[in-house]
Amino acid sequence: MQIRDAWLHAAHTQHVLRLLGDAGHQALVVGGCVRNALIGVPVTDVDIATDARPETVMALAEDAGLRAVPTGIAHGTVTLVAEGQGFEVTTFRRDVETHGRHATVAFSDDLAEDAARRDFTMNALYARADGTVLDPLGGVKDLQARRVRFVGEAQARIAEDYLRILRFFRFHAQYGDPAQGLDADALAACADGAEGLEQLSAERIGAEMRKLLGAPDPAPAVAAMAQCGVLARVVPGAGSDGLAPLVHLEAGMEPVWTRRMLVLGGQTDRLRLTRKEARDLKLARAALGQMEPPAQLGYRLGAALARDVILARAVVFETPLPPDWQRQIARGAQARFPVRAGDLPHLQGPELGAHLRALEARWIASDFSMSKADLLA
Repeated sequence: MQIRDAWLHAAHTQHVLRLLGDAGHQALVVGGCVRNALIGVPVTDVDIATDARPETVMALAEDAGLRAVPTGIAHGTVTLVAEGQGFEVTTFRRDVETHGRHATVAFSDDLAEDAARRDFTMNALYARADGTVLDPLGGVKDLQARRVRFVGEAQARIAEDYLRILRFFRFHAQYGDPAQGLDADALAACADGAEGLEQLSAERIGAEMRKLLGAPDPAPAVAAMAQCGVLARVVPGAGSDGLAPLVHLEAGMEPVWTRRMLVLGGQTDRLRLTRKEARDLKLARAALGQMEPPAQLGYRLGAALARDVILARAVVFETPLPPDWQRQIARGAQARFPVRAGDLPHLQGPELGAHLRALEARWIASDFSMSKADLLA
């Protein structure tokens, strides 16, 4: 099996691989880039595994005039920059001690040891510079079957890093076969290790949940998370029942993870939201139970957030989508209140603000039809 994709055979990728290979070291592209290439998914990041030690990688890069950044040198990772493209080059490793959040590693010369410490078989895939795929753990077969399988014993892999629980569900949403269901032994291991999620930072949990809920159809994976007690650990109070109906209503739309979070409900403290995400969710949750029509929502919230509220409302209250709702949202989002403070020179301060709000409410109630003259009359 061979990869013939342009990203692998590009001059800058080959330059980095030859840099190590010509010095007598193994240099293999690894992980997600190989996995994605084999299933026709776009490749964005190219990681490289090598038996060369980090200091050797740094020295070779310096001699070749490449920029080398010790981004994770204690764990064996150096980032090399070739023609503006960054490549994470990591020395083969084996785990010496694990702590549930990270591992103490030792460098290795053995590809098999490096593969054995990875999370899923579909990520333990390597390829040489000529594209020849190396599959030490049967990952290609699992990938072709769309089966997410832990390397070795699931409980052992999870105990090494509890984030792998969330990655298991996320990978199933992105690469798994929903008709197959999730591996029963892996689910049991996730349930047993769920308490370990308490050790993880909000940043790590939030990053995984964003990717999971941004998958084309995360509903089966999130339902499994709820059934084994994992969802309650990361989003207390969330429920998964509305996610499948929402995905159905979204047909043809770009997935929006916060829209799906709106339907899940629950507390988001463990996700470390950005200010915008927190603000949008707060506004959307407040609007969910208020039965403002689509045009008014579009005016108050903007088209994107209003769309999220209308879709979520249909799911939560089990009601059909309003007629012509998308055009109505767009109409409201484009509406502009015609009165400005300068139109009321006789008013100042709080009195001016109160009067402007009252006029705006009249204008909205008129379905944005009243003119400035009508409002000021």
